[in-house]
Amino acid sequence: MLVSLKTCNYSFLYFAAQVTKRSSLKPNVSIENSTRMTSSHTDCHYCLQSLRGKKYALREENAYCVTCYDSLFANPCEECKQPIECDSKDLAYKGRHWHEGCFKCTKCNRSLVEKPFAAKDELLLCTECYSDEYSSKCFHCQKTIMPGSRKMEFKGSSWHESCFVCQYCRQPLGTKPLITKGNENYCVPCFEKQFAHHCYSCKKVITSGGVTYHDQPWHKECFVCAGCKTQLSGQRFISKDEYPYCVDCFSKLYAKKCAACKKPITALGGAKFVSFEERQWHGECFNCAKCSVSLVGQGFLTRQDDVLCHGCASAS
Repeated sequence: MLVSLKTCNYSFLYFAAQVTKRSSLKPNVSIENSTRMTSSHTDCHYCLQSLRGKKYALREENAYCVTCYDSLFANPCEECKQPIECDSKDLAYKGRHWHEGCFKCTKCNRSLVEKPFAAKDELLLCTECYSDEYSSKCFHCQKTIMPGSRKMEFKGSSWHESCFVCQYCRQPLGTKPLITKGNENYCVPCFEKQFAHHCYSCKKVITSGGVTYHDQPWHKECFVCAGCKTQLSGQRFISKDEYPYCVDCFSKLYAKKCAACKKPITALGGAKFVSFEERQWHGECFNCAKCSVSLVGQGFLTRQDDVLCHGCASAS
């Protein structure tokens, strides 16, 4: 059976943490340095306290003291629920935020900063913990299929891409058509070379279906009447000298004619016929010429071209 293979990248994305750093705190400058500091930055935009000699943070071109900035804009940490202050790194992933020290694997508690990780049900896991808990095992080597790696799925089982190969030539099957025999997968050329039958008529490979005649395999389209070339698959036919014939061709070419009804005697379906001297009859046609009683298995007499039962022969 030819099948198509489903290929999928792992359903849980494999990310490195994206570290975003909040606007740098800026030391204030003296009023004399008016070319570098505008009047709008001399006071906190929210509490209006002077920023002279203090650090401040900018947001949408407005300056804020550190206290106001943190209370207004700091993101809460997903882990400890405390605000991520503006002098700390804010690690963000899919709209969620962590302190650098809180960005850890949920299971083993190791830091995930600048390391690959996987997400499952909103939990962050290092690749080792995720693999132990959720990853599929390769049907061939029984090793874990790591998150982010390409896996092949076929008939409910999973493979590493490098393990999903033809059983004979060992070449990767990828998404190419394949044929399964038992629990083993083969590319089409190898299967044909090793197992496929070849049509007795055209000598080409039979990939599906086919018929058997005289212990030889045939394509359905190659198994035809030796006379009219009509396909015989699923039809009644008669063999003559090793060749198959449809009923019509056999009747025209070879069948004897019934001495009574003049129709061909094909013997299809195990039908009985009677032969006497050079003449043949269908079983149902072998009757007394006068009273029409069946003479099959009975004694009879002939008179010219007629066959008669003993009663009719004695009376005439």
